[in-house]
Amino acid sequence: MSKNKAKVVSRKEMTKAQWTLHQMNVNKIGYFMIAPFMILFFLFTIIPVALSLVLSLTNFNMIEFPDFVFMQNYATLFLDDELFITALKNTMIFAAVVGPASYIISFVVAWFINELNPKIRALVTLVFYAPSLSGNVYIVWTTLFSGDSYGWLNGWGLKLGLIDTPIQWLTTKEFIMPIVIMVALWGSLGMGFLSFIAGLQGIDRSLYEAGAIDGITNRWQEVWYITLPSMKPQLMFGAVMSITGAFGFGSIVTTLCGNPPTDYVGYTVTHHIEEYGGTRWEVGYSSALSFLMFLIMVGANMLVNKLLSKVGR
Repeated sequence: MSKNKAKVVSRKEMTKAQWTLHQMNVNKIGYFMIAPFMILFFLFTIIPVALSLVLSLTNFNMIEFPDFVFMQNYATLFLDDELFITALKNTMIFAAVVGPASYIISFVVAWFINELNPKIRALVTLVFYAPSLSGNVYIVWTTLFSGDSYGWLNGWGLKLGLIDTPIQWLTTKEFIMPIVIMVALWGSLGMGFLSFIAGLQGIDRSLYEAGAIDGITNRWQEVWYITLPSMKPQLMFGAVMSITGAFGFGSIVTTLCGNPPTDYVGYTVTHHIEEYGGTRWEVGYSSALSFLMFLIMVGANMLVNKLLSKVGR
């Protein structure tokens, strides 16, 4: 008892900085273990974001010394760049549809797989996860929606008499966004999906027995009051992965429909960043675009974190 009391007194006598240094010394092995990750995170995440902010305030072409223009790039984005407004609108529409939909689909599929017999669970998980593993997965979709008579969809349509001439699926603006959204959802079972599988398998089964004693009467109540609160870390990780994928879907559009797509339907902020950063070499302007997207994604993650904090209440 006296030993514990001495510890309390010593803690009170320390300043916050002294206590922090003391705790770091006590846990120095843990800090040593995470040091490689923190160094890489600092070098390849923190520094690039900071440099992006600094460069976004400049006019920089990679050859001449940066010329500081402060907020001019941001003013140009919203007041004098109509294509950016189009790209931002397309990005937000896609993120609003694909982000929540892929998140819900990943959880529902993981939940159903978790209910399967353990002997076939691994196989079914691999089947659903396989599309996100393949780098050439879009070949299937480009063949399916090919604009000539050899495309699977056009071929069957002509054979059955449903169409008279092949439809240019990937260059007709009415079809571009629905097709891209469908393909994105099809390939959305990635790392978030695996984290849901792990979270579901890690739940203590005795919690469900305790819930039944406390008055839980059906599976939906089990999911809301036991399953979801027990896997909040996995839910947050899945949300981050879904948001990141939803805002960075430009590669899908480029692979299927080219860059730029017809009438800029499906043209995204990612395409705009590539245009100014990789083609025009206006690095300052592309940095402003990148930093703005970073802020939007951080805001979306904060919103999701706030929503997840209410789960199970």
